[in-house]
Amino acid sequence: ARLVESGGGLVQPGGSLRLSCKTSGITFSRYNMVWYRQAPGKDREWVAAIASNSGRRTEYADSVKGRFTISRDNRQNSAYLQMNSLKPEDTAVYYCGAYLPYTDNYTWGQGTQVTVSE
Repeated sequence: ARLVESGGGLVQPGGSLRLSCKTSGITFSRYNMVWYRQAPGKDREWVAAIASNSGRRTEYADSVKGRFTISRDNRQNSAYLQMNSLKPEDTAVYYCGAYLPYTDNYTWGQGTQVTVSE
């Protein structure tokens, strides 16, 4: 299994970015997908999750609710994180993860850096 994140970069406060997580080697539709982030000197923080198959169920950390949107495209074997109204405190390395329902066996990507600064 392999997960590859992309779409990170430098953006000004108030700006937007869309992160992508391309997967291979798994039956993507069967997997729940999550996004985590880790800022320098801090623990990894859960950001958002989307359920397997149709992805009708999504959940968000309070810190990003109303600003970030997680989605998936099973035909593209990919998950996405649309990030709007970005704040300097959103600066972190963002990781996507995949796991089968009712397990805690995650597969992780290598991460993509998001920097929010003037």
